[in-house]
Amino acid sequence: MAKKNSRNQMLIGAGAIVLVGLVYAFWPQPIMVDIGTAETATMVVTIDEEAKTRVHDAYVVSAPIAGRLMRVDVEPGDNVIGGETIIANLLPTPSSSLDARSREQAEASVDAAQAMLRLARSELNASLADQELAQSQFERYQELAPLAATQERVDQARREVRAANAAVETARSAISMREAELARARAELISFSELPPLGRMPEGDIEGDFLNAIPLMAPISGQILRVIQRSELTLQTGVPILEIGNVSNDLEIVSELLSTDAVQVKPGQRVLIDNWGGEGALEGIVERVEPWGFTKFSALGVEEQRVNTVIQFTDPIDVREGLGHGFRVEARIVIWEDDNALTVPSAALFRDGDDWAVFVVDSNRAKLRTVEVIRNNGVQASIGNGLSAGEALVLYPGPTIENGSRIAQRKISE
Repeated sequence: MAKKNSRNQMLIGAGAIVLVGLVYAFWPQPIMVDIGTAETATMVVTIDEEAKTRVHDAYVVSAPIAGRLMRVDVEPGDNVIGGETIIANLLPTPSSSLDARSREQAEASVDAAQAMLRLARSELNASLADQELAQSQFERYQELAPLAATQERVDQARREVRAANAAVETARSAISMREAELARARAELISFSELPPLGRMPEGDIEGDFLNAIPLMAPISGQILRVIQRSELTLQTGVPILEIGNVSNDLEIVSELLSTDAVQVKPGQRVLIDNWGGEGALEGIVERVEPWGFTKFSALGVEEQRVNTVIQFTDPIDVREGLGHGFRVEARIVIWEDDNALTVPSAALFRDGDDWAVFVVDSNRAKLRTVEVIRNNGVQASIGNGLSAGEALVLYPGPTIENGSRIAQRKISE
């Protein structure tokens, strides 16, 4: 009898072990998930696009009259002084001589160019007066800022100073341009009937070539951007010879934005300039969004509407040393930012009907919660209502997770 009872106890024990094993095997296991946290942080939303640098006022020096261009010796990157540096020499052809009627027209062009030069100088005087007034107002508001003037008014005065400075530079550039036009008009008055015929010059008369040649002066101070015609050759009137620009003070950025992005961009918005070749990001500001769009095909052949957006550097010149005309950069235009935003990883968000929702981790359970999303930049999202800082969230929630599902954090080694 005792032997029979012992056998029954063994069978019961074995059955219990099997039953416990089956229960454990089929008992629902917690779903392994990645977990993130809602936290207060700085958040920015940007429009990112490739861009390139350019000199705003690049001057193309062309042949003022038909003639033979002497070999150009200047090199790209050479510094020139407006109205002083000789950048090329042009030996006019005999056909460049003027008849009486053409001479009268050329004289009228000289008079008109002189009048435009006087007008440009008057505009420079007016711009200098506006610059002096803007600077004095800015200094006055800076002194009154702690007492009466608002920071907004100080910023506005600072912007007026920048605008006045830009107006002075524009007026000076206009004077250089008018001086170049006057030099061109005067060049048309020169009679070359006494010049030796073109072709092979007598031995030892090479110096005479340069004595008879018209020196072409640099219209502005800056650098040679590129030499278009270098070798000696015969040119017609208006053929470009080289291009000059001021890389130091006149460099800007132009970005071709999608038209759907361009409508969100406004002048004055902050810009971060990345991948320009130097250390760190440069700072800039949107100057204008051009009102004309154009069609462009992407690398995949997709037709897109693009809009040029012009960006000005706000960093000192020495910070962006090395950047030149036509260099590639990446522009990140800040269209929204908040230094105190309640942020969550974008990977925690999903759609629940028409609303945004997250799974909050509560006692190893996933709790469904609807949230209000203010902004989402693809990496993090700003939350208006529905969450508090410090709450844990399920990242990349899959279809197997439901409200109330048991979850556990996935180990990094897995």
